Amino acid sequence: MKVNGKDVEFKSNMNIIDLLNKYNLNKDRVVVEINFNIIDENEYEGYIINKEDVIEIINFVGGG
Repeated sequence: MKVNGKDVEFKSNMNIIDLLNKYNLNKDRVVVEINFNIIDENEYEGYIINKEDVIEIINFVGGG
């Protein structure tokens, strides 16, 4: 699978929460897009990632 343009190791039965935990990201501070579709935060736990998926994780950063 690709995450933010880079090939990464695929682990079967990984959901979006598992992926975010791998990168120490808080689900409340990101948007996840898989294969050009934004995934609703309510689906993160039940969405199983496939080996062929192309994933973009957009992290919100506060500032002023």
